[in-house]
Amino acid sequence: MKVKLTDIAEVIRSKNAGPYELTLDIIFSDFENYEKIKHSKLINSDLICRLYSVKPEDVLCIIEFEPAKAIKVTIKRPLCSGDLGETDVYGAQQHAPLLGLEFEV
Repeated sequence: MKVKLTDIAEVIRSKNAGPYELTLDIIFSDFENYEKIKHSKLINSDLICRLYSVKPEDVLCIIEFEPAKAIKVTIKRPLCSGDLGETDVYGAQQHAPLLGLEFEV
């Protein structure tokens, strides 16, 4: 059965983790779906590289935090926050590529 990430996550957001890094947070609505996604490793470095056009070494960490039913991903920002040409100084709009994800669970 296919499920949209937006249907099983309560929060999908992004924010700066300093001027050179970006953090993506996925907080699931329930432990059942959190556990399914966590154990299947569907949120992985390959997926993040494809969605954000970054190199594997730019995916700094993927952390599963069970008490919050959350998966947190930190990547290097393509441009430093506030640099010329950078369009989202707070990193608050960078979660958009996650919104279209569908998984087979």
